Amino acid sequence: MTVSDSIYRVLDANLNRLREALRVIEEYYRFFKNDAPVAVTLKKLRHSVKEIEIAIGREPLLNGRDTFSDCFADKNRPEELQRKTVTDILAASCKRAQEASRVIEEYTKITDYPQLSEKAKTIRFSLYNVEKLLFS
Repeated sequence: MTVSDSIYRVLDANLNRLREALRVIEEYYRFFKNDAPVAVTLKKLRHSVKEIEIAIGREPLLNGRDTFSDCFADKNRPEELQRKTVTDILAASCKRAQEASRVIEEYTKITDYPQLSEKAKTIRFSLYNVEKLLFS
């Protein structure tokens, strides 16, 4: 695997991670809170992630994907099995999304698409606001 493949592997994993975490939070606002405006905002954030994926292109992302050799693909961290409440799930999803957007922000800087870094940063700061909304 080349350095370029590894970069796209990192981006693929984190784009998936970010989209999934956003969906978990979105579903809370949709089904628990019945709060359409916030759910729509989260849906728009997910679509921003899709825009990053489209700009990079499916081919380099899929070429970088290698779940068979991922040393953590078949492992659960202990804290993942300790969630007891919806609040635990939301807190973990917020942090996962923020971390993934930061990874995307940094690694896109060394691709042919450094302008995508700014989009990832915008998503990250939006997520800080979502977290504050959730827990204040």
